[in-house]
Amino acid sequence: MLKGQHLIAGQWTGGENTFSNEPISNAQDKFAAGTVALIDQAARAAEEAFWTFGWADTAKRAAFLCRIADEIDRRGSEITEQGVKETGLPAGRLEGERGRTVGQLKLFADHIEKGDHLDLRYDPALPHRTPMPRPDLHLIQRPIGPVAVFGASNFPLAFSTAGGDTAAALASGCPVVVRGHYAHPGVSDLVAQAIDAAIKACDMPPGVFSLIQGGGLEVGQALVQHPSIKAVGFTGSHRGGRALFDLCAARPEPIPFFGELGSVNPMFLLPNAVAAKGQDIATGWAASLTMGAGQFCTNPGVVVLVDGDEAPTFINATSQALRRVDPQTMLTSGIAASYETGSERLTANGLVQELLASTCGPRQAAPQLFQTTAQQWLANEALGEEVFGPLGLIVIAKNTNEMLAVAKSLKGQLTCTIHMDRGDNQLAGRLLPVLECKAGRVLVNGFPTGVEVCGSMVHGGPYPATTNFGATSVGTLSIRRFLRPVCYQNVPSDLLPVTLE
Repeated sequence: MLKGQHLIAGQWTGGENTFSNEPISNAQDKFAAGTVALIDQAARAAEEAFWTFGWADTAKRAAFLCRIADEIDRRGSEITEQGVKETGLPAGRLEGERGRTVGQLKLFADHIEKGDHLDLRYDPALPHRTPMPRPDLHLIQRPIGPVAVFGASNFPLAFSTAGGDTAAALASGCPVVVRGHYAHPGVSDLVAQAIDAAIKACDMPPGVFSLIQGGGLEVGQALVQHPSIKAVGFTGSHRGGRALFDLCAARPEPIPFFGELGSVNPMFLLPNAVAAKGQDIATGWAASLTMGAGQFCTNPGVVVLVDGDEAPTFINATSQALRRVDPQTMLTSGIAASYETGSERLTANGLVQELLASTCGPRQAAPQLFQTTAQQWLANEALGEEVFGPLGLIVIAKNTNEMLAVAKSLKGQLTCTIHMDRGDNQLAGRLLPVLECKAGRVLVNGFPTGVEVCGSMVHGGPYPATTNFGATSVGTLSIRRFLRPVCYQNVPSDLLPVTLE
């Protein structure tokens, strides 16, 4: 059963104003709308909880993360049903995402129990060193304080209420205040119920987690500007993320804003690869491009290849593969409208050739495919802007030098991909140093949709893909975003915040 309220410091709280979700079927659900006053209440409770939770034993925090995972699984069928209703995503996709979410919580629990996140360093005292003695020095990574998390539209579980940012912050010892996304408030409600149950079962301070839903722009602004908040995790649009980033920087005490803002995730198809397996690459690209109606942050929206005898064959194969894909329901009508606007922007100035057009209903999207030249790409930055949905752009380079120029022109990306075969090593060797400067993850002979949750994953990249090029929002390294190093000089071991072996 939905609460339809906010969870603030262990209390389900309503209000005078409400809003409704946008289900694809059945009746709408009503939810209490957030206010600035509720943000203040939640942030203050988070700060109070921090003085206990931030110093809790890591084993206790790990048990808390695992209990959240178990409580989410207990509500699995209800979460899936609500997710299908609100987002139009298929049940199998939501069940897989739930598995990823609970697996991530348990992975983080195991990671912090081992102490791998602490980066412990120790330099023992050298009292007899000349000309000056050295004191006893310990370095320990410590939690920074309450974290604000903004839920993502395209991942109602993995990047939302108990998703990567929340899991990483809680693992580090930081309480969390979540601003739920309007695309799936019912799913956020159910997941918050799971977290609430875990808080009570594990005897955690109630302010360790709060969920506030709805409200206007002022609610989000108040959250990132609240003096109790010490960092922000965000996944969403470039426009919204940049506005919040600027607010964080303009605070009397600036705080880090870990924003994921979008990416076109270009793929570079090298000549021998196109000749040897162009058909397979075309089929794979079409599948990756249209997965989930193209609503993935790692959606490979751009392909770059060199003009030649095999290029038309690849283009035709891609067009044929995309024609076989039926229209899909998008997460919200607003996202569907933005998809239509994005395709119109591409065609408005005659910069692209239309290869596959589509017309859809008000909340649906069908694949679209366009082609342009490397010269047009290099002269028009607008061609490199993300269109959120199943839209592909093929960039034809005259030669390998022009392909390299396209690579150098890229803005920051989450991923860049090279498709290569025997004989392509020299060109791949020229591209790789460029692409590793442009993206957080570089792939060879694969497709970027599908982000493994593990210790070596980087889901981040230079701006504008993210606002912090040194961070990742996926994998165990993401916990480090919400920690800072503290040096303890001559502090007795029994006063140190962690037990040192």
